[in-house]
Amino acid sequence: MNDLTRDSDRIMHEARISRDVNREGGYHRMAGSIGAGSAKVKRKHLVKKIRNVVIAVFAIWLASGIAGALFSGIGFWGLMSVLVASIVAIAVFSNFPKMETPKRGDLNKGNVQQMVGRTELWLESQRPALPPPAAKIVSDMGVQLDALGLQLEGVDQNHPKAREVRNLVGEQLPEMIDSYRKIPAHLRTEERAGATPDQQLTESLGKISGEIDSITRQLAEGSLDDLAIKHRYLDYKFGEGAQTAPELEHKN
Repeated sequence: MNDLTRDSDRIMHEARISRDVNREGGYHRMAGSIGAGSAKVKRKHLVKKIRNVVIAVFAIWLASGIAGALFSGIGFWGLMSVLVASIVAIAVFSNFPKMETPKRGDLNKGNVQQMVGRTELWLESQRPALPPPAAKIVSDMGVQLDALGLQLEGVDQNHPKAREVRNLVGEQLPEMIDSYRKIPAHLRTEERAGATPDQQLTESLGKISGEIDSITRQLAEGSLDDLAIKHRYLDYKFGEGAQTAPELEHKN
């Protein structure tokens, strides 16, 4: 009976973990992704690879079937050739095409929401070259960029906040990291003007992270206000407001 109880507890615990992970967008961090945006790009690329593998293997076996029908079988060596061709196709299409990291000059192209997603993937590729405190901020920034991307959905490209995001995320952020990477590695820990380049980068990334959070909150204010209004309406109609509303007394 105790074993059954332990198994039940374990199953319920794993189910809760699975539920919480799915709410956060899946196991994207397990693949090294800093956010759901970059994970989505990777999944799309993986699906494309799998599709190519399936098409290639299907074409090989279809061709072998047609050849077998025309020549009354393909024989042992023909079957071996089909197997080898299938293995080669799987190996080739599993590795190609390689997923390309967005180039620095391409980050600020397209609509602002796409720009945020590309920057997220670019930041992911830059993270190994950053000092640990800065890399930690970049990792956390992935979640912030995911939230920002959701708020930017449907926002006019000429909206002041959209232009602000384009400047902050598409220009200032990558320019700062580019400037840091141009500094020789042995000079990054030397203090200059009261701080090392490592410290300056970490502090600047922290400021940008705070600004991204601020913009996201400003964009979300409309939705928050709308939710509060609906909550007050429902409370008035069905909650405590309804209970305290004047009621007609029944007359005998």
